Amino acid sequence: MTRWVYGFDEIDAAKAAVDDDWDRVRGLLGGKGANLADMASLGVPVPPGFTITTEACNAFIAGDGALPDGLWDEVLTAVRDMEEASGKTYGGTDNPLLVAVRSGAKFSMPGMMDTVLNVGLNDEVAAAMIERTGDERFVLDSHRRLVQMFATVVLGMDGDPFEEILREHRGTHGVINDADLPPEALRATVDSFRAHVRARSATPFPEDPYDQLRLATEAVFHSWNSRRAFDYRRAAKIADDLGTAVNVVAMVFGNTGTNSGTGVLMSRNPTNGEPKLEGDYLLNAQGEDVVAGNRETKPIEQLADDLPDAAEELGAIARRLEEHYREMQDMEFTVEDGTLWLLQTRTGKRTAQAAVRIAVDMADEGLITKAEAVGRVTPDQVDFFLHPQFSPESLADLTAVAQGLNVSPGAAVGVVAFDPDLAERWGRDGRDVVLVRHETKPDDVHGMLAATGILTSSGGRTSHAALVARQFGKPAVTGASAIDIDMASRTLTVGNDTLHEGEWISIDGTSGNIYLGKVETVAPDLDNEWLTTVLGWADEFRTLGVRANSDEPEDAARARSYGAEGIGLCRTEHMFFDPERLPIVQRMITAPNLAERKEALDEMREFQRADFAGLFEAMDGLPVILRLLDPPLHEFLPSWEELHRHQTDLQLRLVRAADLETVERLVRELSEVHDMLGRVEALRETNPMLGLRGVRLGITMPEITRMQARAVFEAAVEVAERGGDPKPEIMVPLVSEATELARQRQLIDEVAEAVFEEAGRRVEYQVGTMIEVPRAALTSEDIAEHADFLSFGTNDLTQTTFAISRDDAEQAFLLQYLADKILTENPFASIDAKGVGRLMGIALDGARSTKPAIETGVCGEHGGDPASIALCHDMGLTYVSCSAYRIPVARLAAAQAALAAGAS
Repeated sequence: MTRWVYGFDEIDAAKAAVDDDWDRVRGLLGGKGANLADMASLGVPVPPGFTITTEACNAFIAGDGALPDGLWDEVLTAVRDMEEASGKTYGGTDNPLLVAVRSGAKFSMPGMMDTVLNVGLNDEVAAAMIERTGDERFVLDSHRRLVQMFATVVLGMDGDPFEEILREHRGTHGVINDADLPPEALRATVDSFRAHVRARSATPFPEDPYDQLRLATEAVFHSWNSRRAFDYRRAAKIADDLGTAVNVVAMVFGNTGTNSGTGVLMSRNPTNGEPKLEGDYLLNAQGEDVVAGNRETKPIEQLADDLPDAAEELGAIARRLEEHYREMQDMEFTVEDGTLWLLQTRTGKRTAQAAVRIAVDMADEGLITKAEAVGRVTPDQVDFFLHPQFSPESLADLTAVAQGLNVSPGAAVGVVAFDPDLAERWGRDGRDVVLVRHETKPDDVHGMLAATGILTSSGGRTSHAALVARQFGKPAVTGASAIDIDMASRTLTVGNDTLHEGEWISIDGTSGNIYLGKVETVAPDLDNEWLTTVLGWADEFRTLGVRANSDEPEDAARARSYGAEGIGLCRTEHMFFDPERLPIVQRMITAPNLAERKEALDEMREFQRADFAGLFEAMDGLPVILRLLDPPLHEFLPSWEELHRHQTDLQLRLVRAADLETVERLVRELSEVHDMLGRVEALRETNPMLGLRGVRLGITMPEITRMQARAVFEAAVEVAERGGDPKPEIMVPLVSEATELARQRQLIDEVAEAVFEEAGRRVEYQVGTMIEVPRAALTSEDIAEHADFLSFGTNDLTQTTFAISRDDAEQAFLLQYLADKILTENPFASIDAKGVGRLMGIALDGARSTKPAIETGVCGEHGGDPASIALCHDMGLTYVSCSAYRIPVARLAAAQAALAAGAS
């Protein structure tokens, strides 16, 4: 028989139910419930309570909203156990017990699911509590909170009218904070709240405490499938079938006076990773007040002044929990009349900078190993270091118009959007957006995910906006109280400046500064001692080489500074698109005879030789793979449509020409356009990407291959003569038949021998090919006879395997395929293991049967994708190659693939 409920004192029973597997315990009880029970077993002060399992949630959803059989009986038994442990009575008037009903999935999803506090209160219970405590204000404040939360969370009512009622009462009594409202105002607030529920809700507010508990439990289950929870799971890549547990916890009250309070504490700074306590708290408040951002919080350092005993105990517990879990902890606590209670601990959300520093520091402190440190930093966190930043130069003449809390670092530049739906819509349209709010709520998460940055006028370092921004690497500034947001006029005012929705703003999550307009950003540098350390450790574990896709020396030098071990792909055609060189290329293509084509090729060779020499010098001592000219020749020429339009325009102007000089000039231009149009028409193909390109171009026009090969070898000799160590590797693209490669290799070898003889110096080199069509993969044993290396061009291999054009697919149907789950991953972002991956495996088996030690790599942008890198590691490839800015990500991912393989 399925068991649905476990008390916080029954952690051993929960472990036994899942064979003592802690990961499965967290899956059963949720992270919050598992850790509450674990803390209770450690002697940490945790209020009495119990957890309704995630299995119950899934059964509830599968049963169309019906509680599974036997669940409610178990809940009633668990409530009686709570009563015995606390000495209080739920729903009774003799020392009443109130409870919090809180969500708790396996993976932390801050604010995404529902919580209801003070469950069990009604007029009769409230009267008994007032008589017992003598504190009418505290009881009525708790009562108004229950009605407000129950109405918005359980009954689905709009929260704004409740806030408006509170504002009216604050105004009537001349106070700023809800905590300062006198009892008579709070009693009137409770009555107003309930009247509003009666008037606006089909379901009245339930007075029966057990009805409150049941409906609150069901609301938490329902919240698993709320839009905000779904959007968060999709962004965080959390499975939809895990479900959420429900934790029913005895209420402890932080709103009983100035000797009480509530807060959130991080065991280390979540923004920069500094090893010191970080957090916010409020006196005379309940937990939602801290994260909601509607009251100005105090920094945790001041707790020692306000509640010194609790502060000392809290610091000791933080250290103990961090050592126990061997991770930075995010804790929620309440102090009730001087007594400290822990309501939650979980692995803390942190910025990329903090994640890297904390991993290194914990390894240095002996809490974790170097391998664990490498495993704890995610590729996305490393990628964040490569995001643009504001440079000192771009800020030199600017003055910040306001400053807030620097809760999530990085530069964000975008147009202002005041609501999350608009931010999401503009984001889908490709606009950079900064979401600006008084404070964010869980329902805003879709807009937060679409935004490039987040700015709020209130809220602290542990507010909802700060937590979500850190989780997803969004630059964010919170608590910028100097900005005034007027939703009626859709404007932001700061000082004498007014910004309308849709106008540009720039925020610096590193400093907390806010600037009006667009501030220019610059490429980052990776001069971060903790990142350098963790990537150095990653290099110790990885077996897969990491090279760069680079076409010019400056980019190659940058890639090497990021840790590239060579160039895995130089697209030599990119060197011809320079405006200075393009006319020479066009002359070469349109030359009427071989002599004139060779003349243009000689000019092109001079440029190429200099380019290749620069690459060899930037990568001195490391391999440089140079791919021969690959795209169709028509790409170097004006489009057929443009030439036709130009020809028609010239013809019309010729008809209207009034003088002989103009006529002669237009006739000359028309002749040139006519000649170019004829050449473009001659090269025009029905499907150019599968036409005269790659190796086919080299075979039909061998003088192009000779020119490029000579440029390579002359550059290599030149660099070697200057004392360098060039390592050229020439790649022949788009081979589908072994004979193609054999013919091109023979030509390349002949050019090499000629250059070496002329120079009186030899340079070691390799010749290989790119596997990018299925036939090449299927006949790799023959191709390998003529190749020193094979490099998978996974972009084209994916196109030819799926028989779809990447550009056309991504603009037409691919997004729908992903949304409808016809495809689970974009095959152009992550290698399709079942299809493309299988072809790669066949190619590797065939090539290795011919040459067991043949060098193999991947040079498509898949080379920077962590999942693809793991696949490449499992296949035993020599290296992956990606853009310069993905090199650090690839280094980490390759190490994590090696560690995962070792663990398995």
